[in-house]
Amino acid sequence: MSTTPNRGPIPEGRDTNFEFPTEYPLKVAGKNLPTLESTVVSIVSKHVDDFDSTTVTVRESKGGKYLAVSVSFTARSKKQLDAIYNELTDHADIVWAL
Repeated sequence: MSTTPNRGPIPEGRDTNFEFPTEYPLKVAGKNLPTLESTVVSIVSKHVDDFDSTTVTVRESKGGKYLAVSVSFTARSKKQLDAIYNELTDHADIVWAL
């Protein structure tokens, strides 16, 4: 089992084992900044028309250096998930997304 965090989309040709649409939990870790939650919500909302912000939870890391932002939404396609992961992992304040 790899300890390398997921840094992007699922490789082309690799079976995701998902049937769409599906309820999809997403966890994002980033710098402990007051704007991190809104950054994650903004990115996910851009790709998920019916995103429900009541699914958002935020937890501070033990040392306080990072925040974990968890969201849940209905994923419609692999292409949609790839777009969300790409935008999240390209953001300077985000360390990883799973």
